[in-house]
Amino acid sequence: MVVKSLVAATGIAVSMLANPFVGMPAASAEPCPDVEVVFARGTFEPPGVGGTGQAFVDALQSRLGGKSMEVYPVNYPASLDFQTAANGVIDASNKVQSVAATCPDTKIVLGGFSQGAAVAGYLTADSVPAGYQMPAGLTGPMPADVADHVAAVALFGKPSTGFLQMIANTAPPITVGHLYADKTQDLCIPEDPICSPAGSDSNAHNLYPANGLTDRAAQFVADKLESTTATETAG
Repeated sequence: MVVKSLVAATGIAVSMLANPFVGMPAASAEPCPDVEVVFARGTFEPPGVGGTGQAFVDALQSRLGGKSMEVYPVNYPASLDFQTAANGVIDASNKVQSVAATCPDTKIVLGGFSQGAAVAGYLTADSVPAGYQMPAGLTGPMPADVADHVAAVALFGKPSTGFLQMIANTAPPITVGHLYADKTQDLCIPEDPICSPAGSDSNAHNLYPANGLTDRAAQFVADKLESTTATETAG
């Protein structure tokens, strides 16, 4: 029952997240913002970015001054239908690659909560894990040059390797790729059993907006955006 309740809390789509790699970019005719946030919500949250995502987005917006920002909620079911989680990886990849191609000066921010953090985390992977087959629509890791357009990554309650192994031993660990590691903030409440091996309070999994971690991530991202702009200006 403990395992079932934790699975219900996160809804990690294990069978397809074992193969979470990218598809082809989709064209976009939207105006180019200064910042594009691509965020994947957690399980059972309604379409949009979810509660943790909204708290993060609001905190980030307040730190951007006059910069324009658009938010793209990753389009996937975020349900316990494990066959559909890879849709989120494909959709997020398509959006990121589209923005990088059509709005090269836009700074992209990746983010996700719970199942969404798994989606975002897998999106940064360096390679396809040995022994795993990609489902239809996924063709391999994102091109390396796309990472130059991603200023920061914010992950909340990302499932630990132990948690993934507990619910399905076929799921690979979620490893942030080397091109993204230095610009990623991976936040986990110590009591959260989804991301922390020592966690034992399932309620902690929903407290990221309440305990200041969404603000902390927003400041991290704002700093990365500022430093990226300063580096480009100096160059």
